[in-house]
Amino acid sequence: MDKLMKKRVKGILIDTAISTAVSAAVEQAVKKKVKNSFFQTVVAPAVVLYGLEYVQMRKSGQTIGQKAAGIKILSESGEELTPKQIVKRMVHRDTLSSLIYLKNPKKYNTTGAKFPHDVYAETVVKEV
Repeated sequence: MDKLMKKRVKGILIDTAISTAVSAAVEQAVKKKVKNSFFQTVVAPAVVLYGLEYVQMRKSGQTIGQKAAGIKILSESGEELTPKQIVKRMVHRDTLSSLIYLKNPKKYNTTGAKFPHDVYAETVVKEV
């Protein structure tokens, strides 16, 4: 596995652990007010995951996991991501990206800098 790919995996694992902890806290707070189990098990964790990632990317350009892993996501032009790029990247990553990757994994296995969601959102992952 490429060095950059390992850093990407490390970053997402850290971000997922943080999101899970925050989701657990939110679930306890929401449980008394919202009795719908679908909301508690599906909607709330997704909102927390996307919300945390979006806010961190807008405020500092990196999530906590990305900082710890030593990577940064930038526009192909080298600039900070726009709000539209952040949303496009998150949604595409969690929907179509895996299917596109599985169709042609060799296309994306060169350096780990670009995956289908990066191509779609016109972003690139760089080491910092």
